[in-house]
Amino acid sequence: MILKKKLNDMTNEELFAEYKLSGDLDIKNELVLRYVHIVKNVAIQMRGVYSEFTQIDDIVNEGVLALMSSIDKFDMEKNVKFESYISKRVRGIVIDIARKNDWVPRSVRKAAKDIDKATNELFVELGRMPTDEEMANHLNISVQKYYEDLGKTNLMNVLSFEMLLEEAGNGRYNNQIMNANMETMPEHHLDSLELEREIKLGLENLREKEKLVVSLHYVHDLNMKEIAAVLGVSEPRISQIHSNALRKLRLFLQE
Repeated sequence: MILKKKLNDMTNEELFAEYKLSGDLDIKNELVLRYVHIVKNVAIQMRGVYSEFTQIDDIVNEGVLALMSSIDKFDMEKNVKFESYISKRVRGIVIDIARKNDWVPRSVRKAAKDIDKATNELFVELGRMPTDEEMANHLNISVQKYYEDLGKTNLMNVLSFEMLLEEAGNGRYNNQIMNANMETMPEHHLDSLELEREIKLGLENLREKEKLVVSLHYVHDLNMKEIAAVLGVSEPRISQIHSNALRKLRLFLQE
């Protein structure tokens, strides 16, 4: 009881310093308890990447193992926050799992490529992001078929966007999409100001409903079913809007 009280009174930095000196497992367990919420937050925010082939509990379990390993490997002398360090580790785990479970059919990959190409062509021609109707006309398909193709490419768009953020942020992106009009949690922020600025610009190019879906999903942690209830539309439609928003952001960042 005395030891537990002493640990509770110590800051995270003090716990790390003490653990590095003593290797005390009680201290390590206390650190795990203090940081496990980051693992859960990343698992929730990235569920769109893995929801087709694994459960959130499996991701959290893998994340906790990574957290325990990271506590041992973390170098306090480097000017890096542990929160950012473990967040990046868990994000990397999710992306690796998604890559290993890549089941996307060739036809879906072709549809995604055609949609990307059409978006780029229309953006150059119109000077703005095209509407769904303009996209369907350009692709010579019905709007309903366009929505169906968007839904099928959702996983690809989510995964590609996550991978792009990791690459663009050079490891500095900390699992939080930001917007000047979005309220963000204090413990999550973009270390790279340049990337933050570009994401804000990209968000400004989205339609209002796309912005809202991105905000509800990434900032307020609502899943697609919950967002559908809020907006009064079907869950597949929310998935389509989400996919479209991430595709536009990805193309904007690539430019």
